[in-house]
Amino acid sequence: MAFSIVILLYLLQSFNFASSQSFIGVNYGQVADNLPPPSATAKLLQSTAVQKVRLYGADPAIIKALADTGIGIVIGAANGDIPALASDPNFATQWVNSNVLAYYPSSKIILITVGNEVLLSNDQNLISQLLPAMQNMEKALSSASLGGKVKVSTVHSMAILSQSDPPSSGLFSPAYQDTMKGLLQFQKDNGSPIAVNPYPFFAYQSDPRPETLAFCLFQPNSGRVDSGNGIKYMNMFDAQVDAVRSALNAMGFNDIEILVAETGWPYNGDSSEVGPSVENARAYNGNLISHLRSMVGTPLMPGKSVDTYIFALYDEDLKPGPASERSFGLFKPDLSMTYDIGLSKSSLTPSTPKTPVTSSPKPAAVGWCVPKTGASGAQLQASLDYACGQGIDCGPIQPGGACFQPDTLASHAAYAINLYYQASAKNPWNCDFSETATLTSKNPSYNGCTYPGGST
Repeated sequence: MAFSIVILLYLLQSFNFASSQSFIGVNYGQVADNLPPPSATAKLLQSTAVQKVRLYGADPAIIKALADTGIGIVIGAANGDIPALASDPNFATQWVNSNVLAYYPSSKIILITVGNEVLLSNDQNLISQLLPAMQNMEKALSSASLGGKVKVSTVHSMAILSQSDPPSSGLFSPAYQDTMKGLLQFQKDNGSPIAVNPYPFFAYQSDPRPETLAFCLFQPNSGRVDSGNGIKYMNMFDAQVDAVRSALNAMGFNDIEILVAETGWPYNGDSSEVGPSVENARAYNGNLISHLRSMVGTPLMPGKSVDTYIFALYDEDLKPGPASERSFGLFKPDLSMTYDIGLSKSSLTPSTPKTPVTSSPKPAAVGWCVPKTGASGAQLQASLDYACGQGIDCGPIQPGGACFQPDTLASHAAYAINLYYQASAKNPWNCDFSETATLTSKNPSYNGCTYPGGST
């Protein structure tokens, strides 16, 4: 009986953890000539915490390969399909029959994106056809008894905002106001999300200061105060997403959900490019995942994590442009990781970084690293996100872990920053966290929760 209860608790914990990952997705682009077969990719995805995949089209081989995996699939209708979708309801019906009904529900198609960054094309004819195309797609889904089961949206660049800084001032560009009103009313009526592509990487390229890099990479920083509402933002991702939230609210669409259709950071680039590196890519994507897993949300949308699709699953070697355009892949064509950001189910956190071996002796470190009294919630959250994104095992502060209780931000942050300090070189600056942490000789361990540390 006791054994059965233990197994039940384990299964419940596993279910809760699996469901908590439902907001982690990945983009699967195909502008490449060296990609592994879809069947191998499906197995790779099943070995990770990725729960959703976004395709830019509706490749039948990929959709079939993902059948019975439980992975949610976003498929796309190309910009070139929009005129036919808008003018011919039968074309929309055929599109749904060929690309959805042929595979559903074995292949878990959850969303159709009609067009990609259409408003930025400045093709007024195409822009005017976007809403009718989405409406016909919705009608075709409803006729197939899939209304509400498969949603319809379109993907926008952040450039649809005329203002985004500070986040509370977020507004859609006047040039797109009328179009956005129609699109958003459709999405409100049908319960579909607005899909956007926030890239802190590009924000850093336009402002390449060290403090901006830390702000973009979720690393400890002094934060930025929104002059409109006094909220302090500790990372660029939250600021960009909340700018979209403010723009939606300003138009009266407070209840429309936001979906992050693309975000990522390149691990390589041309010598003239600012920001691409393995270290920065690992920091951004790893800390982003830790931030999403923390379920803290954004200041304007607390307590939940937006569905976020990381760009990208693989490099796309045929893409034009600078080297960074071909260097976003989380995995290589041989299915090995480009760098570890903690997505593998076998090790849900990255491997602990190794400390370089130096020949100079160092005095033994004594003590533990803990937050300073008076550290704000935003500072604690930033430190927690950063520490857990740097390769330490934050499992003990996950539900069911030995240090999960008390379930408070202060307690979880204390455990994480101490573990980071112990796993690092144990220099005083490894226990700084923008001057919000300090060393102590008092062991903070309690009950069954053991803080590593002491004399080494």
